[in-house]
Amino acid sequence: MASKVWYAGNRSYSPATSYVADMLEVFEAAELDKLIKPNDVVAIKLHCGEWNNTAYLRPVYARTLADKIKSLGGRPFVTDTTTLNYNPYPARVTELDMRFTAERNGYTSEALGCPFIVADGWMGTDDVHIDLPEGYILKEAFIAKAVAHADVLITLTHFKGHPMGVIGGALKNLGIGAQSKRGKYNVHLGGHPAYGMGATTEFHPERCKGKNECPTWKLCRDCCPYGLFNVKDDTIEWKREKCVGCLAHLGATVGCGVMDIPREPLEGLHAAIADACMATVKAVGKDKVGFINMGIDVSPYCDCVMYADMPLVPHIGIFASKDPVAIDMACVDKVTESEGTPGSAAEDHDVAGSGAKKFENAAALIHGLSEQAQINTGAIIGLGSKEYELIKVKPSATKYYGFTEDTRPGGARFKKLFSKEDPFPRDRFNGQGFKREEKIDFEKIR
Repeated sequence: MASKVWYAGNRSYSPATSYVADMLEVFEAAELDKLIKPNDVVAIKLHCGEWNNTAYLRPVYARTLADKIKSLGGRPFVTDTTTLNYNPYPARVTELDMRFTAERNGYTSEALGCPFIVADGWMGTDDVHIDLPEGYILKEAFIAKAVAHADVLITLTHFKGHPMGVIGGALKNLGIGAQSKRGKYNVHLGGHPAYGMGATTEFHPERCKGKNECPTWKLCRDCCPYGLFNVKDDTIEWKREKCVGCLAHLGATVGCGVMDIPREPLEGLHAAIADACMATVKAVGKDKVGFINMGIDVSPYCDCVMYADMPLVPHIGIFASKDPVAIDMACVDKVTESEGTPGSAAEDHDVAGSGAKKFENAAALIHGLSEQAQINTGAIIGLGSKEYELIKVKPSATKYYGFTEDTRPGGARFKKLFSKEDPFPRDRFNGQGFKREEKIDFEKIR
């Protein structure tokens, strides 16, 4: 049976059609507000953005949701989780680093109007174990404790591409982003005998120039927190049997060609993301989880890299649903039908036309990886439906989307104040206020 996905347009031309207003409109149209009861503790799960990333969601969206949740009697908090060492210079591996990065990106309690909480704690080990017999590959998951213990979970997702996951949508926001650190090892198949990085990575030590010739050899030596690389004078050694898939080597040994990542661990990751998303939904309760996808700044890579390329396509709109499979499918379809952004990676890879699969070719670390594998797995395990009914939400003609601290018109607000101190200098130049030319030649400046 088709799931319902509510959708607001990709254009803004009035306060009632701002993306903030659109988000609230689809939130209510999808009846996500009805998930929340007075005194419910509500987690707003998002990605706070990596150091120097600029495509992540602006904090105003989370703030607006937090204000809405408070108006419903709920107790909101905004949350994200610590990461694996997925590059040589990670910025969110511990709670300390996460807080520095999140606050630099604007995610402070003052900006949000509610606490920002690192859901899996200081080292990423605060979690709840969930049995998952229905999983496609994962049979257990480790959910960040603050998410698992919430009464309601609102998944606020920046929809975009991802080098390993191919797409970064609602499924990934929970399937990776709501997992503790040990949960992330699990989803990335660390230690898996058939699909783990240690088991499958193609290792080419003969390509390493070693200490004698490589100016950046120390990066390969120092990237792994488990010390599994030993750079010698003319080669490199790797204790692959001990690799747990923390991904710290991606910007080092992979970048210089010493390692080639095959398809299998990435395709296994796609299935595991859907499994872990289901585990998160199970932890909170299926009738207590809602999803919002913000289809803006659709960058080819995730918010977890330290930069953001231009969007693959123009904004595709704002989406809301209670089905993570359907909402991601709707967003993928919107991107597919959209024309690519001129000069973007979609154009670089000749997939800028309407109907072309943008993510598989312009976002995936290995070109051609399926952009629907997460979605297909979610449908197979019963997490949601790929069939959806897309319902357009019309802008409200009556709701107020202006400044909320004082909703009176400007005249009523400032008449008394301006009578005390008029900011216009009427006592100058016969009431004209300022020294200016009376007539100018407009043709001259046109």
